[in-house]
Order: sequence, then structure tokens, then C-alpha cells
Amino acid sequence: MVFNKIFERFATAAPACVMHRALMENIFAPDKLDAMFRDAAELQYERELLFSSLVSLTSQVVCRVSENVRTAYMDQREQIVVSLSAVYQKLRKVEPETSRALVQFTARQASELIDRCKGSRKPLLAGYDTFILDGNHLAKTQRRLKVLRMTSAGALPGQSLVLLDPARALIHDLIPCEDGHAQERSLTDEVLPILTPRSLLIADRNFCTLKFLFGIAGRKASYLVRQHGRMPWKPVENKARYVGRSDTGRVYEQQIELCHPETGRVTQVRRITVRLKSATRDGDTEIHLLTNLPAKVSALKVAALYRTRWTLEQAFNELTTHLRCELNTLGYPKAALFGFCVAAAAYNLLAATKGALRGVHGEEKLEKEVSNFYLTKEINTVYGGMMVAVPPTEWEEFQTFSPATLADQLLCWARGADLTRYPKSTRGPKKPKPKCPNAQFQHVATARLLDPDRYPSKRKRKTAAVPDN
Repeated sequence: MVFNKIFERFATAAPACVMHRALMENIFAPDKLDAMFRDAAELQYERELLFSSLVSLTSQVVCRVSENVRTAYMDQREQIVVSLSAVYQKLRKVEPETSRALVQFTARQASELIDRCKGSRKPLLAGYDTFILDGNHLAKTQRRLKVLRMTSAGALPGQSLVLLDPARALIHDLIPCEDGHAQERSLTDEVLPILTPRSLLIADRNFCTLKFLFGIAGRKASYLVRQHGRMPWKPVENKARYVGRSDTGRVYEQQIELCHPETGRVTQVRRITVRLKSATRDGDTEIHLLTNLPAKVSALKVAALYRTRWTLEQAFNELTTHLRCELNTLGYPKAALFGFCVAAAAYNLLAATKGALRGVHGEEKLEKEVSNFYLTKEINTVYGGMMVAVPPTEWEEFQTFSPATLADQLLCWARGADLTRYPKSTRGPKKPKPKCPNAQFQHVATARLLDPDRYPSKRKRKTAAVPDN
């Protein structure tokens, strides 16, 4: 495809930004989003303000291009025919099912592009579609709503369960909940229909319930879940067998029985114990893992698989630091959850960008040398100027690209990307912080601490010994 000179300059100098914008134009194409809305919406309807316009506004905020919804509205007021008040009214009524459908839609689109670019990571376990499950509570919002002004407690707008696809590094599905105080386990029934016989679900101990584990097995899927301390079980083998050492400690295996609390059905599973070299932050010296994976998957492999659960924690961190996933100005639960789902959708677009880079430069190079911080920084800082130099009308052609054509174009831009523009810094081990005595004075002059001979003081100051860097 031939582009004008200005476009080519941006593609050369800021390929990540150009790739992300092309993906937004294609996947967030108004016709696609509005069709998705009509399929997913139950009570909501469209009039002057289309669902695609709502996604466009919110995406500017979550990608840190605009500071808030009002700013994004002012930037696009020529394209939006309704008032700002009407926008907020629409936001507060977006159904959670529609927000979830947006994440699912972008996951499907991004997955196909990543596969066409051959940018998937090495699977965690061959023959399985692995998913990592965890919950996320949205941060407290501002007290803009009348019902919140008479309370000093933090206002929680909702929570969600998130399933990460680690092979493609994208959010596969997201289950939103408007009740910020609801127990995460109450949402697990909605996870089960997602699983297939090829699925492997990795989750923390908060999801370790007999009903959920038997439900996963009922779908003929596999699980690897950390055992909850109150989980009832019976040993089949009297003593756990030592099987070897992992990176984190000594590994033992034992066959146990679980009994369904309602039906009384009994099943045997493997209980993997890791006696840790160092205690966890909660003080645990050993962890117990339950799995129904076959014996051919060794206990050492199971222990290593569970450590990949932190991949989802990293995704949450990226959503918080690189994108603006929690819009604290949106107090209504539906609006706040919609904002989080748009951020998850934007994260999937970023995953497609990284997938194209992996397809060209390789997984190892991208994981070790490329910083997600600098990738998103380029998008955030260049985007505004790029949209002035290359107006929206010049991007509309990407809406009609087929997945194959778009994947080829992404690979073309990825080949020209200079990865040294996104350097990853590897920090050394953390040094213990020196203990400081109570300060005798309210302020202290840094220059006097650095060079006391130059600035002699009549008063003796009690200061902590600060090690030289």
C-alpha cells in the first residue's frame, strides 16, 4: 500500500503509534462496533449517539490522549451531535453484558491478527489452551454522585474476573460485576461456559472451591489451583512423595480425594506441595497446588506452571500504569465498568502490535529488550500530533482491510521498527532501606548533608547514615 510522505515519516519514526492507530481504525470501525452492540445489547438502544462514538470517546481517555471524558468530547464535538450531558447519560446505562462483548470482540480480532503474524508466544503447556484467572476490584471513585456525598467511605464502582491468554498476551474474556463488595467466587459460574476440553485454567486459592473444581472437570477441562486452607480433602497416599527441586523450593506430590458437597461424587486429584526457599509476603513457607492434569505432566512442570500466574498481575499493572483503566470521575458502576472494558480492549490492540513485532523480531528479543512503558509512551505522546498531521479521513481506508491484508501491513511496519527506541531496563536486586531516626528538625539542607565541611553548623544534627551510591 502506498502512503503519502507525511504518513511514511510517522511510520518510520513512531511505528508502534501508527500500528496501534491502524488497529483502532480497523477493529473499532463504527460499522463493526455498532453491529456488535446490536447483537449484545438487551435493553439499550441507539439514537443520535452510536455505541461506536462512545467507544471512540472513552478510548481517547484510557489511552491517555485526553485527560477525561469532557476533554475527549471537546476534541470531537464536531463529530458528536449530542450534548455532553447526553454522553454521560449514555455512559451510565451501558449494560455490563455489552461491555463484556466489546472485550470478547477485540480478543477475537486481535487473536486472529497475532496468529497471522505468527506472533504467539511458546505455549505454557503443549496441547492445552491455557488461561489465567484472577479478579480485579476497581479503585474508589470521586464522590460526584449525590448518594456518595454523605459518606466518607471509598466508593467502589464494581469489579471483574479477567481471563488472560498468555500465549497471545491478551485479555481473552472479562466478566464484569456492578457490586464492588460481591465475593469473586460468586462469579465463577460464568467462567465455566468459556472452557473446553483443551482448556487449562490457572487460578489462585481464592477460586479453590469444590463446586468450581468439579464444574471445571465437568467441562472435561483441566485446572491448576492453589489449595485454600479450608478445602476439605482426604489422602489416598499416606505420605507425599519427594520428586525434586524447582527454582523456588523442594517439590512433593500426593494423591488425594475430593468430594462434591452436593452430589457426594468423589474424584482423585494430584496435590503438589512446594516447600519454599523463602517465605511468601504472607509468611507461608509452603504452598499446595491441586490439579487434575495427567501424570505425564510432572509435578515439577506443574509447580513451574503456577508461577506463570503472575503474568496476569503484570497485565493489571500495565492496564493501570500504561493505560488509564480506572476512570475515577465515572461514579456510576456501569460507566466505570465500561471504561475498564474499553481499557481491556485497548490492551488487546497493544497485544496485537506486540504480536506483529514478535512475528518479525522473535519472542526472546521482544521479551528481553523491549519495554512496554516506552511502547505506550510513544503512542500517548505522538498520537495527538499525528492526528493533526494525518487527519482521521486518511485512516478510513484501514476499516476495509481484511485480517490478512492488515496482518501483512503490520508486519511491514514491524520490520522497519527500531527496537532500541523501546529499551527495557533490568534492575538489580533491591537494597534494604536504612532505618532513619526520628527527625529533630522539620527540614534539613541536602547540601549540608553532602558536604558538612563546607557548611559547618553550630547545631549538632542527628541524621541517619546514608550509604554512598
